[in-house]
Amino acid sequence: MQAMLSPRPSQTAPASAARMPPRLLRRLVDVHPGETRALLAGFAYFFCLLSSYYLLRPLRDALGLVGGAGQLQWLFSATFIVMLMLVPVFGLLAQRWPPRRFVAMIYRFFAFNIVCFAALFAAGMHELAVSRVFFVWISVYNLFVVSIFWSVLADHFSSEQGRRLFGFIAAGGTAGALAGPALAALLAGSVGVAWLAALAALLLELALQCCRRLQHAAPGTERALQRDQALGGGVLSGVRLVLRDRYLLGIVLYLLLHSFASTFLYFEQGRIVAAGLADTAARTRLFATLDFAVSCLSIVLQLAVTGRLLRRFGVVAGLALLPLAGIAAFAAIAMSPTLAVLVAAQGVRRAVDYALSRPAREVLFTVVSREAKYKAKSVIETVVYRGGDAVSGWLAALAASAGIGLGGMALLWLAPTAGWLGLAAWLARRQERLAASSIQAASRHPPADIQPNPRSADDIRPA
Repeated sequence: MQAMLSPRPSQTAPASAARMPPRLLRRLVDVHPGETRALLAGFAYFFCLLSSYYLLRPLRDALGLVGGAGQLQWLFSATFIVMLMLVPVFGLLAQRWPPRRFVAMIYRFFAFNIVCFAALFAAGMHELAVSRVFFVWISVYNLFVVSIFWSVLADHFSSEQGRRLFGFIAAGGTAGALAGPALAALLAGSVGVAWLAALAALLLELALQCCRRLQHAAPGTERALQRDQALGGGVLSGVRLVLRDRYLLGIVLYLLLHSFASTFLYFEQGRIVAAGLADTAARTRLFATLDFAVSCLSIVLQLAVTGRLLRRFGVVAGLALLPLAGIAAFAAIAMSPTLAVLVAAQGVRRAVDYALSRPAREVLFTVVSREAKYKAKSVIETVVYRGGDAVSGWLAALAASAGIGLGGMALLWLAPTAGWLGLAAWLARRQERLAASSIQAASRHPPADIQPNPRSADDIRPA
């Protein structure tokens, strides 16, 4: 019977050889046979996605200061309200269509929005109202498209694969974050903002095509068949999933603490930049330079450190480094609130987030249900994140009105940072237990139509 189930060597040897990862790629990442094409599809997917966003990000940060840095809390609150309105829409799409369908719908909707903004910019409409709408829209756009990207990855890679591969895939996004500002700097003077927006829409469509390539992974397995089905559930089931699960609530708290730290530093950044640079063009150049520096540092960390760190120490290492980087940034800017210190402190903190903390956070979602990977994750990374931005924005404004400077905030942040580190350790332990339980359950009940463990490397083998 075993001999009948075992494939003939003449059939499997060429296929196995074809799936062997190239030597150069194996030097950069611990990729196993059967993973190469899906890994490269994920890399290209994130590259195109963040190239599209980073073409527009410097303009967003510059236009956000058009009405003055004191108005940022209103923009953050407006973003949160828009997120609340979109959650039931996302839930309805996920209820009726499988991810392959609703991901395409969402990406093309945002691409259409970008084309509309391109038309407004071409018509010369840069006044205050358009600037504020653009700031809110791109803040919504960024979180939704990136959250969906990581949901797709969590749906196609196991926890063990995520620890090995997510750092390299994240490097694709960082390369896109380098290419986007570079394209903006190269083309802005010759083609203008409108054409940059049109190029961003084209890159988003290319990202969708890479996403489809990744979504065609693992044909013929039980999980592949499930991916062709709608997620079901209610329109607001993502919210209910979060409220019922301690593990998801822990992720919520971790992200809220991250949001509070990021927003306080972003407001201080806005205050220093508004005081030091008078015109929108100079501010745009500064933000583009900062983005470029962050991307350079991030890609070095992602290729040289992230995979090795997560394999050696687990996700707790990536999760714990972010609160430590946040308190270091607070302290540095409090001691010397200058533009140079701001750029350096924010650059290091953001690089730690993108290169180390973000891949570790995404590994947390590889062990939850498929519905939670899309619905609960979307709620956490859009509504919760922007809600944290809105609340912390008003807290920052209150702290400024009460005369509490960044030095005082750095001291006040010490206690929450200690709790943040403890939460990182708890989430890492819980993730490891859930991953072990998933592997044991899969070994006891393997799918009827395949022999390998459905969480093995071949689970993501592309067509």
